Amino acid sequence: MLRKLTIACAASAALVAATTSGMAQTKLKWAHVYETSEPFHTASVWAAGEINKRTNGRYQIDVYPASQLGKETDINQGLSLGSVDMIISGSSFAAKSFPPIGVTYYPYTFRDADHLLAYTKSDVFKELAKGYEDKTGHRILAVTYYGVRQTSSNKPIKSCADMKGLKMRVPDVPAYLAMPRACGANTAPIAFAEVYLALQNGTVEAQENPLTTIEAKKFYEVQKHIVLTGHIVDHLNTVIAGALWKKLSEEDRKIFTDVAQEAAAKATAEIKANEGKLVDFFKQKGLTVTEVNKDEFRDTVLKNVSFESFDYRKADWERIQAVK
Repeated sequence: MLRKLTIACAASAALVAATTSGMAQTKLKWAHVYETSEPFHTASVWAAGEINKRTNGRYQIDVYPASQLGKETDINQGLSLGSVDMIISGSSFAAKSFPPIGVTYYPYTFRDADHLLAYTKSDVFKELAKGYEDKTGHRILAVTYYGVRQTSSNKPIKSCADMKGLKMRVPDVPAYLAMPRACGANTAPIAFAEVYLALQNGTVEAQENPLTTIEAKKFYEVQKHIVLTGHIVDHLNTVIAGALWKKLSEEDRKIFTDVAQEAAAKATAEIKANEGKLVDFFKQKGLTVTEVNKDEFRDTVLKNVSFESFDYRKADWERIQAVK
């Protein structure tokens, strides 16, 4: 009898161990297009480990940086196709599914990083995020400050008019195109991973990105000028696929959300600190750094680019302007 009981207990323990082991094998893919040296990646790796720890090993998340699982459009589509479970990506790409959420990319919407972060806690953000979730099923867990988008060029730029005819790489997203096209630039939608080579071989003469990205991707090696156009205060969303979100328990949903927001706060703080040091860094590298009259650029955009042309709602933009 004792022997039978021992065998039964051992079998039961083995079953529990197998079940626990099986749960630990729930593997998820987290993708983004940024370099391993960037805070977006290091914070994602931290988050993956933290989710694993807080769920007692039930989720193992592998992070795929630097476009390993595809370009930004690909990984956004991957959320619906099931090829990725979580991504970091801008609202400009979310806007391809739900255009109103892209209003934050209308040039000169935000005054600075603090205005952007205040917006992420506002009712207008909650409404836009819900609109995106209702349309796609995917949920925005957190928002990370990406930096203020500036312009780099091989030609000097002191005014909006100086951009006329400039061959400039801009992401294939309508809102990113607004400022360059309003100023007369000839834009080219070259994939992010191919920008360095395009600048190096002269396919394009200029591009626009936050200073932290210009440094991380080493665009300064193949550019002569940094022009502080400050046209978009940018951000990235941490998005979880709807199929995964539906499967999570309430407890696990809270863990995923809490960790994503803690990771976003870590990356945001690092980006803000790094951004403040980079003007001097680029000057030391021999680039010319130019301040411009942002009001001139802003007025040109407002005059030439309507909100309706992007399927944005001006009322949303006005509500964001009012956020303190």
